[in-house]
Amino acid sequence: MSPSREEIARAFAIVAEGAGDVEAREALLDRAMGPKRRKKSSEKLRRGRRPSEGLAFVARDPSGAVVGTVRLWDVTLGENGPAALLLGPLAVEPGLKSGGIGSALMRHAVAEAARLGHGMILLVGDALYYGRFGFSAGRTGSLAMPGPYERHRLLALELKEGALDGAKGTIKAAGRKVKALDFV
Repeated sequence: MSPSREEIARAFAIVAEGAGDVEAREALLDRAMGPKRRKKSSEKLRRGRRPSEGLAFVARDPSGAVVGTVRLWDVTLGENGPAALLLGPLAVEPGLKSGGIGSALMRHAVAEAARLGHGMILLVGDALYYGRFGFSAGRTGSLAMPGPYERHRLLALELKEGALDGAKGTIKAAGRKVKALDFV
């Protein structure tokens, strides 16, 4: 007898994403977000980059299958602006949504980013969902994403007080680049 949706949602573990999780993560993202996910402005900032060191996580069910994922990426705000993190994508196996996996992944990712000393996290998403974690559009009016996006969905969370003071300009990719050998 296989576990129910509720049992899986209660019995998942959040762990650091490993190299062996790539295929499962990509398949999960396709199921959860559909084929248009690669055309989003956030994806342009992630393309050719690796997640921020120590800030890529998966949720595993009792069998070890990947049932959720979240990653944070290094970015800068404007030309020579302050460093920040861009969160995304956050995804949960469609049949397990509303079971607490996404919330647990968010809380874990935010706590780890704060523990590692990062000052702020940005994301493009639903304010009603992400507001419960402290994200809002209140301080993002002077920031812009590259490419099309809905301005009211650009949200931020300060991990250090004042980190967003004076933040302005277009968000730019930063951090570690993917090397050709990473694909072998």
